[in-house]
Amino acid sequence: MSARRSERLARIAHLRQGRHVQPDAMVEVLERLIEAGDRVCVEGNNQKQADWLSECLAHTDPQRVHGLHLVQSVLSLPEHLDIIERGQVERLDFSFSGPQAGRLARLLEGGQIRLGAIHTYLELFARYFVDLTPRVALVAAQLADREGNLYTGPNTEDTPAIVEATAFRDGIVIAQVNAVVDRLPRIDIPADWVHVVAPAPRPHHVEPLFTRDPALITEVQVLMAMIAIKGLYAEYGIRRLNHGIGFDTAAIELLLPTYAESLGLRGRICTHWALNPHPTLIPAIEAGFVESVHCFGSEVGMEAYVAARPDVFFLGGDGSLRSNRAFCQAAGHYACDLFIGSTLQIDLAGNSSTATRGRITGFGGAPNMGADARGRRHASAAWLRAGAEGRAPGAMPRGRKLVCQIVETFREHMQPTFVERLDAWDLAEAAGLDLPPVMIYGEDLTHLITEEGIAHLCRCTDDAEREQAIRAVAGFTPVGLARDAAAVASLRERGIVQRPEDLGIAPRDATRDWLAARSIKDLVRASGGRYQPPPQFRNW
Repeated sequence: MSARRSERLARIAHLRQGRHVQPDAMVEVLERLIEAGDRVCVEGNNQKQADWLSECLAHTDPQRVHGLHLVQSVLSLPEHLDIIERGQVERLDFSFSGPQAGRLARLLEGGQIRLGAIHTYLELFARYFVDLTPRVALVAAQLADREGNLYTGPNTEDTPAIVEATAFRDGIVIAQVNAVVDRLPRIDIPADWVHVVAPAPRPHHVEPLFTRDPALITEVQVLMAMIAIKGLYAEYGIRRLNHGIGFDTAAIELLLPTYAESLGLRGRICTHWALNPHPTLIPAIEAGFVESVHCFGSEVGMEAYVAARPDVFFLGGDGSLRSNRAFCQAAGHYACDLFIGSTLQIDLAGNSSTATRGRITGFGGAPNMGADARGRRHASAAWLRAGAEGRAPGAMPRGRKLVCQIVETFREHMQPTFVERLDAWDLAEAAGLDLPPVMIYGEDLTHLITEEGIAHLCRCTDDAEREQAIRAVAGFTPVGLARDAAAVASLRERGIVQRPEDLGIAPRDATRDWLAARSIKDLVRASGGRYQPPPQFRNW
């Protein structure tokens, strides 16, 4: 052990028994271990949170703990920003802020925090091993044993990346655990990578972020799912893919055993996934569509179902899921042929962002999933076909990842999804950002699906065609109403723009009857009773 780390740990020798400390000593432990200017990583992604350690950090004395540089994936808890408001943090590097997006924007505009960058998950993990290595990391695990080994269970997620970067670069790793036991089901993090362990007063928070109630899926979303399955998945033979979060992609998952089956697509599409264990994927798994799923994280209530399907999910010897956000992000970037997700705004070049006026939401992993992997060298039929479309004659042949945004033309409160100029420009100016916070760049976007149809942007020959293809599916938004009718007609003739009827889909037939499950209770039934939804999703 280095002299510097040993000196810090010596300050808490009277509070430790081995690697363990009592919960009521944690605030003092943090005050003694953390020094001014330290890079501190508080584990928290969009699901698992080191929430109790966040609260302890927010209760430290600002005279003792200050000048911090926070480097963490997600700012989703009030405590994450409380410590900024108290003046204890000078700089922030993060990926996603979710429910704290508005508050974070106000702090930046008020000059209370300097922002390094808004990263993707994989990008931030990479910088942990280069120039943003944490000096102190606060992580969460399910269990610890007496020696300090950790068991993360199905929610491993970010923990290995954070711990390894910190522990092997002279840093200090502090873990909150749900309980201390004599024997762990499996060892996920070895004790000699961990320096302080404490049982939290309550189990760490896990957000059921990927649960969507089928009862809330609309017939417009069913129509878009039919367009996606027939106009994109079947057209390109998509087998390896990632779905973003939302009701749009949940509808696709629930139409696989019904609509996709009616098209004879079982075994031809959607066989290999980089995806959290979405409950809405259960019917497709049971129908034999899915061969494998590797997960970024887990999902509350899916533990027993996942354990019953070792033929599909990646499980440990104890029978529980082994998730890993860094590995799954890499799989989604390099090993998948398609990413399909949603956004809040799309401009005429196809750039999209979830950062709107007064809200710095961040990106999470979407830019990793929704970007062409320029370093990819292995071929697949879908990848090669997408690369050939729109390529100039005589150009070096190469493949291309399919990246699709699936959105309704208007979002909540009748705000148009399609805009001439992204709010991200104004946000960058107000917050002093180096770049407008674009989630997926237009140059990476190959397809766009709305209730109006599908635009095959990768088939366009120039920017003017791309703009008209985007306008063609923008509906009755101001962007859509400004379309050139003759240009759009030409795009339809060439198969660049396809309306539902061009695909043989009658909008009147896009009903909820196609859904393989129409309620959470139906998902429980499809799982053989193994799926145990969180209480807020039970209405029976």
